[in-house]
Amino acid sequence: MASKKTATARTSHTRSSAPSRTARAGGKRIAAGDLKSLRKRLQDELVALKGRHAGLEAAGAEEAAVAAGGYSEEAEAGSSTSERERDLSIAGNLRDLIEKVQGAIARIDDGGYGRCEVCGEAIEPERLEALPYTTLCLDDARRRARTR
Repeated sequence: MASKKTATARTSHTRSSAPSRTARAGGKRIAAGDLKSLRKRLQDELVALKGRHAGLEAAGAEEAAVAAGGYSEEAEAGSSTSERERDLSIAGNLRDLIEKVQGAIARIDDGGYGRCEVCGEAIEPERLEALPYTTLCLDDARRRARTR
């Protein structure tokens, strides 16, 4: 079993020490191929988020046009207003996610991906896998959550 770990470590080391783009996460290097895969995943997510956002914006414009025509009942007007507020909130959340994903892609491109914006330490690989656009290591994310 020890020889298996050594072989794996040697293979990983060889791959990650190549002069191509790499980032450090959790004390480990993220290989250029893994960064490429993460970038693709983030780009796919960005396309999906932009599509959802555009759909909400189009639906909102349509609802606004209908509302401008007047309402037959006050209950209908209230319901429509409530739905529009919900849609605006979701659209805002989608805009925030779009910005975070775009930021992660930019950090991959400039070599800063995988570093905590607060302490500068490497972000845990498991955290990056679960939340690839995160900018905080787990410790700093917990500290920030406690102060809110």
